[in-house]
Amino acid sequence: MKKTRKHYTGEEKVAILRRHLLEQEPISKLCDEFGLQPTVFYRWQKEFFENGASAFQPKGRPSPQPQQERIEYLEKKIQTKDEVLAELMAEHIALKKRARPGNLWVTGGLRAWSE
Repeated sequence: MKKTRKHYTGEEKVAILRRHLLEQEPISKLCDEFGLQPTVFYRWQKEFFENGASAFQPKGRPSPQPQQERIEYLEKKIQTKDEVLAELMAEHIALKKRARPGNLWVTGGLRAWSE
């Protein structure tokens, strides 16, 4: 019968390594208890020490790249809206000038002469 593999989380791996490193438990005892091969334990230990510096990296804000991209997108959107608004205002002013008393043409048709 085939034995199913146990997949350990990062926290579980650290807890097992901690028991060996801090509590001085023998590797053979831990491997028997958790059903590990010693080579697996040593690989975890190697990865732990190689990547240990990342635990001391500053945990500041996430990278500003996505936030900066969003700002640029929103600024471009505002600029487009400003351009459309300026065009509409220019058309509005032109229509108002054409609709002054004395002009024949008004939006939508002919205007009656006032007498």
